[in-house]
Amino acid sequence: MRVFATLDELPPLVGQDIGTSEWTEVTQAQIDLFAEATGDHQWIHVDPVRAKDGPYGTTIAHGFLTLSLLPKMYATTIKVEQMRIGVNYGLNKVRFPAPVPVGSRLRCHIKLLACEEVAGNGLQLTWDMSVEREGETKPVCVAEFVQRRYR
Repeated sequence: MRVFATLDELPPLVGQDIGTSEWTEVTQAQIDLFAEATGDHQWIHVDPVRAKDGPYGTTIAHGFLTLSLLPKMYATTIKVEQMRIGVNYGLNKVRFPAPVPVGSRLRCHIKLLACEEVAGNGLQLTWDMSVEREGETKPVCVAEFVQRRYR
């Protein structure tokens, strides 16, 4: 984990790779809970018996489940010690180039793309988030993650 004392340490790092998250495993229990929360019960996600004969030979995680893991991955990579509050502001250019079969281990490579001052003594940070699946070269999710952090 990369630790910063204050937000003011981030602007000089625009354009740089900041770090890589810890590995996190995607389980069928997570997939099922995500299906319940979102109402997306597509068989490829929640029916292991049917999915066994499907294109991936097993169930796969919802793309939006993978996307929802970004804050968790961020939290294992970057910490700013002196900060009043942080909020997720949005996402840009989200893509799911490859599937995430159940049991996959994922981690995220994080690069700081932009850092802009915002009203209220804050910074808007845009992070390039590239999620890899262990043992694969093609990312399973790529997105620009936009946050606002306040001093």
